[in-house]
Amino acid sequence: MELEVRHLRALCAIAEAGSLRKAARQLGMSQPSLTTQLRRIENALGAELFARERTGCRPTPLGHSVLSRARPLVDGMATLVSEARAAADLAAGPRLRIGSTASRALGGWLRRLRGRLPGTDISLHMDVSAGALLRMVAAGRLDVAFVHEVEGCPLTVPEGLERRVLVEREPQFVSMARDHPAAASPVVALADLAGDRWVVDPTVDGEWDGLRRVLVAAGINPAVLHGDYLTAATLIAVGEAVAPCQPTSGPRDDMAIRPLRDDPLAVRLQLFSRPGATPGAGERPAGIRSLVDEVYADLEAAYREAALRAVGYRQWLTHHKSPLLHAPAA
Repeated sequence: MELEVRHLRALCAIAEAGSLRKAARQLGMSQPSLTTQLRRIENALGAELFARERTGCRPTPLGHSVLSRARPLVDGMATLVSEARAAADLAAGPRLRIGSTASRALGGWLRRLRGRLPGTDISLHMDVSAGALLRMVAAGRLDVAFVHEVEGCPLTVPEGLERRVLVEREPQFVSMARDHPAAASPVVALADLAGDRWVVDPTVDGEWDGLRRVLVAAGINPAVLHGDYLTAATLIAVGEAVAPCQPTSGPRDDMAIRPLRDDPLAVRLQLFSRPGATPGAGERPAGIRSLVDEVYADLEAAYREAALRAVGYRQWLTHHKSPLLHAPAA
């Protein structure tokens, strides 16, 4: 087998993550596929590059040697691709490449951006992994990324990215069947859900670790189901599970959404970009704010719109006297 850049990228990801499972998630592939790929690379080189241990993978002496050569090659290729794409973007016309984790604000955000930037090719890349989106921004494959960071589970942010915090602490509500006994209360305590199964998507960065931390602190050890949130909605509606959800979630006839007492679950909402990047725009007159500032302003307005449209969240914001209730001065 002849080694390719993708093989070197996989080796670097394994070394950085410290485990095949985490590296596979970063690379967007299954763990068995990555394990097979590593075995083929090692067979091609004639020796093990990583020692498999109970706690993860550790580079062997040969592994350290190979990684010292691989990293500059991978970085160089990333730079080449980024610069080539930037040149192609200039030739193709204005573009704005947006990345985002799931959010009810996306529709309003895109609508505002299309009105602000007529003639600009605006694309959207969705991913459950905030970390993957940040790496795409750092590599020049996205211009901005709107992501959530689970409280207690900080994101690994690539060096050099600029951060704008939209909401420092967004409470996470809980969704349950409409006829769940706890749904009769306007606010639900975790203790009221001690006998329920919880469903969580383990592919969302920090989601399971954050929920587990909160449940352990509350002295609760419920059964947990792992699955995507589309499947979760079906289970919740028939009373088979409950799940954390965004407070901006829309109403459903078969589901109740309630805030949790004392707001134990929360996320930070942030917009990331690369310094100096001016996506979708050429030179701007002095005194005119950067396009990233305008992109952020449209996101802020769209999020406020989504927040105030959700009755339960609007009541929560009113009770906590949130500044989100008031639009900033123009």
